[in-house]
Amino acid sequence: MNKYPWWLNILVLVTVLAACLLALPNIYGSVEAVQIADSDGEAYGEAKLEEFVRVVEGAGIKPEASYLRDGRVVIRFESTADQEIAGERLRSQYSRQANVATTLTPKLPRWVRELGLSPMSLGLDLRGGVYVLLEVDMNTAIESRMALYEQDFNERLRDAKIRHRVDLNDGVITIRLTGAEDMQAARAIIERADSDVLVLDGEDGKSLTVRMTEAQIKERQDFAIEQNLTTLRNRVNQLGVAEPLVQRQGVDRIVVQLPGVQDPNQLNKILTATATLEFRLVDQSGDEPGSRRYPGRGAEEAQVLKRQVIASGDQIIDAKSGFSEGQPAVFITLDSAGGERMLQTTMENLNKPMSSVFIETRRETVMRNGVEEQRTIKIEEVINTATIRGVFKNSFQITGLTPIEARDLALLLRAGALAAPVYKIDERTIGPSLGQDNIDRGFNAIKIGFLAVIIFMAIYYRAFGLIANVALFSNLIFIVAMLSFL
Repeated sequence: MNKYPWWLNILVLVTVLAACLLALPNIYGSVEAVQIADSDGEAYGEAKLEEFVRVVEGAGIKPEASYLRDGRVVIRFESTADQEIAGERLRSQYSRQANVATTLTPKLPRWVRELGLSPMSLGLDLRGGVYVLLEVDMNTAIESRMALYEQDFNERLRDAKIRHRVDLNDGVITIRLTGAEDMQAARAIIERADSDVLVLDGEDGKSLTVRMTEAQIKERQDFAIEQNLTTLRNRVNQLGVAEPLVQRQGVDRIVVQLPGVQDPNQLNKILTATATLEFRLVDQSGDEPGSRRYPGRGAEEAQVLKRQVIASGDQIIDAKSGFSEGQPAVFITLDSAGGERMLQTTMENLNKPMSSVFIETRRETVMRNGVEEQRTIKIEEVINTATIRGVFKNSFQITGLTPIEARDLALLLRAGALAAPVYKIDERTIGPSLGQDNIDRGFNAIKIGFLAVIIFMAIYYRAFGLIANVALFSNLIFIVAMLSFL
C-alpha cells in the first residue's frame, strides 16, 4: 500500500523520466566525422554548412549527416575511408580560412541534438585520440623576464639622465656607470622599479649587478606554466577540438589529451608553435646604442632596428587573417597599454620607417662529440617595413607572410603568446578500436552482473526482489544521466 503523497510519487516519476532522457544519448554510439572551425574564430552559418557539404559531395562522398555545433560545422560519415577523403578535400580547398580536424562524434538524431543533450565524456582509454607530453623551457622563461628588466632599467636611467651602459649575460644584468657619484641614485631607481630584485655593488665601485631572487625565479616558473596552460587551452579551443584535457604534470611539463582526434599533425604544429611579433623603429643613423641588424625574410631587406620594443605579441588582444591589396595580411588589435605606446610612437615618428619582426623559437638536434644534443635557436626576421604615414593606435595590419603563415600566426596571437617555449617529448596516438573493446567489455560485465542479480533477487525475494531490481536499474540510469549532464 502506497503511504506517500501523490505529489511525491509524481516527483519520483518525473525525476526518473528526466534521468532516462539525459542518459538516452549514450545508446547511439559514435561515428567518424570531420569538424571545421573558422581560423579567425567566427561562427559559421547555414550558408557555410551547405558550401562544405557541396565540396564533400563533389568528391563523390555522401555524408551521413551534417549540422552546426557551437558555430562549427560537423559532417558525419559512414566509414573511415570517406572521412579521410573528405578531410583531405576540405583541407586542400580551405587551408587558408579554416581548421579541419578528423574526429569521432556522437551519432545523435536531430531531435536529441536540438534538445542540447550529449553523451558522457569519454577519455583516451575509451574513445581513442592523441596524447602529447610537452616540456616548458624554464630557462627561456627566466631570460625573457630578465630582458624586460634590462629594457625597463635602461629607459628609467636614461630618463633620469644618468650616463650608463646596461648588459645582460647569463641571467645577470650589469649596469656600468661613469662615476661612483651616481651609484645611490641608480640603485634607488632600480629598487623603485622592482623592490624584490637583488641589487649588488660591483667590485669597481661604479657598477651594479641585478639578478632575480630564488623566490622570484620560482614565481616566474609557476607563471610560465600557468600562462602556457591557458594559452594551450585557448589554442585547442580555437581548433574546435571537443573535450580536450590540458593539465600540469610535475614541475615543468604539461599533458595534452585530445579524445577523438585521429590526425595529430596540425595539432602538434599549433601546440608547440611559438611564433610572435615585435614592432620596432628602424635606426636610420645606424649608430644608436643597442641597435642591431635583423635579417630580412624572403625578398624583404635586412634592417638595423632600435632596441626599444614598441609593442609585442603579449599586447595583442585580437588578430584576424585576410587580404590587403591582394596580399595575405594579419589585422591586429592591441590592448590599451600597447595602443598608447603605438600612438605615442607614431605621433613622434611621422614619415619614419617601422618594422615588424617575426620571432620563432625552435629546437633542433645537433651532434657534439658523437652525442645527440637538443639546441634551442631563436629566429628573428623582418617581415615588413613601412613608413609611418599617419597616427594610429590600437588597430593596424601587417603583410609579408604566406596565406597559411598569416592564418596560423593570427590563431596563435589570438589565443595568446606562450610565456616560454614548449617542446614535445612524447606523443601517442590511441586508436578507437581499443577503447571500443573496453566499452564492449564494460557493457558485457554490466549485463552479466545485472542478470545474475535480477535472477537471484527474483527467486529469493520474489515480488520485493523485483522492486529492488527496478531500484537498482534506476540507480544505473541516474549514474549515467549525471555523468552525461556534468
